Amino acid sequence: MRRVDSRWYQWIIVLLICSVMKVKAEVIPNKVAKTLVQDAFSKGAVCLDGSPAAYHYDQGSGDGVNNWIVWLEGGGWCRSVEDCGQRFNYSNGSSNHIDSKSFYGLLSNSKTSNPDFYNWHRIMIRYCDGSSYTGDVELVDKVTNQHYRGARIFQAIMDELLAKGMKNATNAILSGCSAGGLGTMFHCDRFRSLLPSTARVKCLSDGAYFLLDNDFKRVNILESTYDGVVNLHNSAKVLPPSCTSRMNPASCFFPQHIQEDIKTPLFILNSAYDSWQIVDTVIPFADRQDFAENCKKNLSKCSPHQQKLLQGFGAEFLSALPKSYSPSQRGMYINSCLMHCQTDHDWSWNSNSDLLNNKTIAKVFGDWFFERDPSQEMVKQHDLPQICSPPS
Repeated sequence: MRRVDSRWYQWIIVLLICSVMKVKAEVIPNKVAKTLVQDAFSKGAVCLDGSPAAYHYDQGSGDGVNNWIVWLEGGGWCRSVEDCGQRFNYSNGSSNHIDSKSFYGLLSNSKTSNPDFYNWHRIMIRYCDGSSYTGDVELVDKVTNQHYRGARIFQAIMDELLAKGMKNATNAILSGCSAGGLGTMFHCDRFRSLLPSTARVKCLSDGAYFLLDNDFKRVNILESTYDGVVNLHNSAKVLPPSCTSRMNPASCFFPQHIQEDIKTPLFILNSAYDSWQIVDTVIPFADRQDFAENCKKNLSKCSPHQQKLLQGFGAEFLSALPKSYSPSQRGMYINSCLMHCQTDHDWSWNSNSDLLNNKTIAKVFGDWFFERDPSQEMVKQHDLPQICSPPS
């Protein structure tokens, strides 16, 4: 029998190791450094504590060099001096606490996870203003040193990106999650106006379809929050005039009141059982710990009352969605996962977690954006939410 040179085995082992390393390199995202806004102080583009606004920029390549994604980070709102002051020691109030960031989901550089957009210019704007990028107060609070400049942050970063080449974009997306998804709606038409008329420009709002308080007669949590934000941050002038001319500016923070006025094509991604809204605005405060420890993890442990609340919210959410629109102007992916944002994880963005018509979120949005199949309206209703989680 012929003896095989042991060196061949060594080469095979080396090749196998290299192959494994290559696969890992494709799925492990790179860390994207923090970029501070240039001349932030003179532009007023500063966080709540007065530190320069920040973003992360991963440059495009190949056939993606003329295409851009800008993603607005979320993180709730601060509606009072006390609320905003509590953010000074965290990244949602100061860029001093912002480090490099890994990109996942819609911002991933993996062709497997993000096949349509992996090699675009991908930018994450960090959320440090507490107003969904709407604040515009000139004066600084001399006692607390608080700055309310969310709108100026958005504009200053847009100016920098335009100078970096976005002014020549062929395709562009403005997206965001939660409070950032709401900011996406506020700035969608403004973003469109900055780019060439020949460019394909669309917006994707994720986990931001916040509902006006409903038939359950809940405490008006969001209404009072938005009223405080508008007054503290001077947000009214950034909100759509078509809305503020017919109702209180705080009411214009609710997507059901502004989505119809957005002229730029908009894709709404949300769960009909949005976990943040359910926990913070539906479940009574006294029951939240029990809900988090039991019902949220195992739906069979939900009490009849909790099931009724979940079912009621899901039905109300679906009834608040756009009713009549052109498919090219509005796309939707409404699933039943008991979760909040879905663009910022590989497993929720492009996996078999909760498919609608056997399509992932990434597939449906990509088809809608590129008009491969523009009539993308995916709405799935279960009697109760689904527990969606990363594959093991």
